[in-house]
Amino acid sequence: MSKKNKRHAKSKVNQLPWYEDGLQFECTQCGDCCSGAPGYVWVNDEEIQAMADEMDLAVDVFSHRFVRQVGAAQSLVEYPDGDCILLDPDTRKCSVYASRPVQCRTWPFWDSTLKRPKDWKETCEVCPGAGKGKLYTFDQIEFQRKKKSV
Repeated sequence: MSKKNKRHAKSKVNQLPWYEDGLQFECTQCGDCCSGAPGYVWVNDEEIQAMADEMDLAVDVFSHRFVRQVGAAQSLVEYPDGDCILLDPDTRKCSVYASRPVQCRTWPFWDSTLKRPKDWKETCEVCPGAGKGKLYTFDQIEFQRKKKSV
């Protein structure tokens, strides 16, 4: 590799993402991120325990009502319209907000929303809390982005 190519490769490695100055987000608890197209909210045993505790249910009762097996993994059940089973249909609030899974806690700092400024802009158009409120630093965003549930 030539000196120029090595220098170019090194500068790309050290280049911070487009959101290096941070991003604003404040959850409005609108429930929009808990509804829509069907999908998966991956959960692990620790998260299931925390949600069961918050609802004052035994883990096996909680799991039977709210968790489905997807291959070797577990996901929260959804209503037929794609809404999360833990989203109260009347109040549009999460019934386990304080103990919600990591996947929910890390929204909107997901790879899919941070890939390009355009993706973040689209997130801000559908999420009333994205782009407003508390400023998260680059390090805080990266910490959230790298958290894993399963």
